[in-house]
Amino acid sequence: MEHSNKKKVLFLCTSNSARSQMAEILLKYKAGDIYDVYSAGIEKGEVDERTIQALERFDFDASGLRSKHVDEFESQFFDYVITLCEKASTECRSYPNTAKQLAWDIPDPKTRAGSHPFTTTLSELNSRLTMFLSVEKHNLTKTAVNTEDTASSDFDPITFYKSLTDDVRLKALMLIEYHGELCVCELMEALEEDSQPKISRNLAVLKKANVITDRKHGQWVFYRINPELPVWAKIVVAKTTENNTHLIEREIERLNVMQNRPDRAGFCK
Repeated sequence: MEHSNKKKVLFLCTSNSARSQMAEILLKYKAGDIYDVYSAGIEKGEVDERTIQALERFDFDASGLRSKHVDEFESQFFDYVITLCEKASTECRSYPNTAKQLAWDIPDPKTRAGSHPFTTTLSELNSRLTMFLSVEKHNLTKTAVNTEDTASSDFDPITFYKSLTDDVRLKALMLIEYHGELCVCELMEALEEDSQPKISRNLAVLKKANVITDRKHGQWVFYRINPELPVWAKIVVAKTTENNTHLIEREIERLNVMQNRPDRAGFCK
């Protein structure tokens, strides 16, 4: 068997149903070329369906996820063991086969307050893992690269935030986030805007900032959130929309009653 030079990381939680699964997927995405990543629970459990939904919302591949008991990794050595809840930290305070053990007390999304607990947990884990990689990179070789940094090296956060400062652009982006994909005529209807060039100009600003992408269907162009956005930027867009739906309630209602509204495979009339 070929020996891997990657460092091994094990995320531990109570039942391997949410936090540890998210952490495993996130670290694989961020630095899968550096780390072999695993997760497990100290109790038997099942992957929470809301965990899968939260991951897939941000275009992570959640297929094949399964809950694993920590006994599956008995006698295996890990460079890092990271516990994500107080119970796992207490019961596995001194994991026997690890070089370094960390304890991150992340609230359980299944019981935490708030309207979008799983998205909030995903955001918190993303921030902690970014910090982890920043600290631990000093122990890596020069050829080791953070895959997220590479993927988003051309993404300018200043341009990103500037693109959100216009009322039309922000509402259009929130509507696209809410519906998944919209065309110009739908945005004109929702925003009560008669000028197609005005909507198109604002969408062009978002596209130039790499916030949205488009696809052409016949003579119409449909817009969606750029799937290549860095995770932190996707979360900014998602949480802005989730926590400010009152700003687009009337716009959503106008779309709901729009005549001849196209679907993703249809045409605007």
